[in-house]
Amino acid sequence: MKFPFDYAVVVLALLIPSPIPSATISSGSAADPSEVAEVIKKFKKKDPGLAKVFADAQGYAVFPTVGKGGIGLGAARGKGYVYQRGRLIGRSTLTQVTIGLQLGGQAYSEVVFLKDAAALDNFKRGRLKLDAQASAVALTARASADLAYRDGVAIVTKAKCGLMYEASVRGQKFSYKAIGKVS
Repeated sequence: MKFPFDYAVVVLALLIPSPIPSATISSGSAADPSEVAEVIKKFKKKDPGLAKVFADAQGYAVFPTVGKGGIGLGAARGKGYVYQRGRLIGRSTLTQVTIGLQLGGQAYSEVVFLKDAAALDNFKRGRLKLDAQASAVALTARASADLAYRDGVAIVTKAKCGLMYEASVRGQKFSYKAIGKVS
């Protein structure tokens, strides 16, 4: 039987005493492009080298807020936008369910860089799923220097609030929905 993700998020939001509001954990509403612009600005300010990473990437997905929580069973969810060469092309939802040693809750921002056309195509087709080898670089003043692509994908995260023992990106799945012409 497949465990419904939204149900897991609701259960975790009710069970986890956390400074993160339950609305943040469920991330039910979509981010707006101004939030995305602010996240990109903060990432570039913290590490100016990321400006080149954004410019050189075939595409990237920006999730302004990903809420994550768990007590043994964990869940994460975030909504964001997808860009190709700096142009908005779609929306995405990040989901993750984990089982194992974990406790707490947190909110963070995440940027998924897609190095080439093949990686962007995999993302758009829903084929991008982060496996046990996937890792993220925490945003620091030199995150761009530590950034390593794996199968054309690199991830940078920035903590917003909360505390959680276990902070991986393994098992993340991404949905993609193209949007019409954006003015």
